[in-house]
Amino acid sequence: MSLIRGTSLQGYPELVRTLGTDPGPLLDAAGVPREAVGDPGTFIRYRSLVAAVESAAQATGARDFGRRLALRQGIEILGPVGVAALTAPGAAEAFRAVGQYLAVYSPAIKGTIDPCPGSRYARFEFRVELSRLPPHQQVIELSLGASLRMFRLILGAGFTPVSVHLPHDAVAPAADYAAYFGCTVRFAEPFSGFRLRRSELRRPLPSDGAVHDVVREYLRSIAPPTGATLAEAACTLARRLLPTGGLTLELLAGQLSVHPRTLQRHLAAEGTSFEAMVDTLRRDEAVRYLRDTDMPLSQLSGLLGYSEQSVLTRACHRWFAAAPSACRQALRRP
Repeated sequence: MSLIRGTSLQGYPELVRTLGTDPGPLLDAAGVPREAVGDPGTFIRYRSLVAAVESAAQATGARDFGRRLALRQGIEILGPVGVAALTAPGAAEAFRAVGQYLAVYSPAIKGTIDPCPGSRYARFEFRVELSRLPPHQQVIELSLGASLRMFRLILGAGFTPVSVHLPHDAVAPAADYAAYFGCTVRFAEPFSGFRLRRSELRRPLPSDGAVHDVVREYLRSIAPPTGATLAEAACTLARRLLPTGGLTLELLAGQLSVHPRTLQRHLAAEGTSFEAMVDTLRRDEAVRYLRDTDMPLSQLSGLLGYSEQSVLTRACHRWFAAAPSACRQALRRP
């Protein structure tokens, strides 16, 4: 689950050198073999990618390092997954192919498009499936920057999202983000991704059906097993339902079209329970918001589904043996 192809660091050595720093020691410290950088046939640990990118931003002083690196990467970093997208008959099919086979590039991430029926806008969401990662704002910005380049390759160079959403506070001047993405950028959001017009998904593409079929057949032969387990689907949905404040076992089971006892059995088979899963989700989200944003504690309490800030305070004492404000200071301490 924790791997990604070496092409994820394509352009990294050149960018670091341009910024006046030697990339070698940074790669060594992150545990990335130098020969793996840019190599589509080599996998590196996703946590090593995080370490390499975040340390480069610190060493070079480039607060927009992730977005700069994205400018040096194109859809070719996805290998055959990118070919499947470019040969699809339409935009919707292109993005569906990327979402279906992205695990060939990295099983640690997901990119999904929700068409949001009834709305004028669809939602693209990028998600890292690993828990308890160290700070990785630069990697999120790298991923969204690379995603934007992919969207523009498929939909045309003039494509601009309606809005971009980042799960952390701005790490560079907000105006720089607006200039980079070409639209409104919102920070400390519940998801990372952007909104786009639904009409964009209906755009036809100059496809090559024969190549598309061959590439998809190849991807099917090498892709890891698809389809999340019921427990995994429950975890993903529970994270989205936390801010409603009404997350219950019965609600979650109903959304998944199973009986509550069935859901409990599947969770137990994974060594957890509904209560333990929700508590872990809240803990992980609390760490992220406290570390990466200046969000008021009252607002954070609501996003975690707590009715009062005092409940968040008690939870932080249980998780970290400290108050939320002290946790924030400790999480930001170098």
